[in-house]
Amino acid sequence: MEQSNWQNLRAASRGSIQSLIVTVKALLYARLWGGKFTFVPGDNIYVATGMRGGFARGGTTIGGVFLTRRVPSSALLRHEAIHADQWARYGLTFPVRYFWEEVRNPHAKNKFEIEAGLRDGGYSQ
Repeated sequence: MEQSNWQNLRAASRGSIQSLIVTVKALLYARLWGGKFTFVPGDNIYVATGMRGGFARGGTTIGGVFLTRRVPSSALLRHEAIHADQWARYGLTFPVRYFWEEVRNPHAKNKFEIEAGLRDGGYSQ
């Protein structure tokens, strides 16, 4: 891998080893679903577009990768970059934490969505 690719992976995973592993697996997963990915330097996140499925709602962030069908807006990318931060902060426990929070406080009441910015995420308040 080129040095810039390693730098992008490190930036997308926010220096977290757990997030790095998840990010690499998410990129492979995106390929399996027909996704084509690019790295967005300002938000330090990969965006996998053109996916046939394999994500929830309008898209899902796994590690430092946003999986979706269409090219997202800059506001949505800001929102998803914060979810990448959350992956780095909580590591492999993040999906469990997110799911539990979603069960107790769905959608716009989910503390992880609130932290990521409800308006940027397209939630009506």
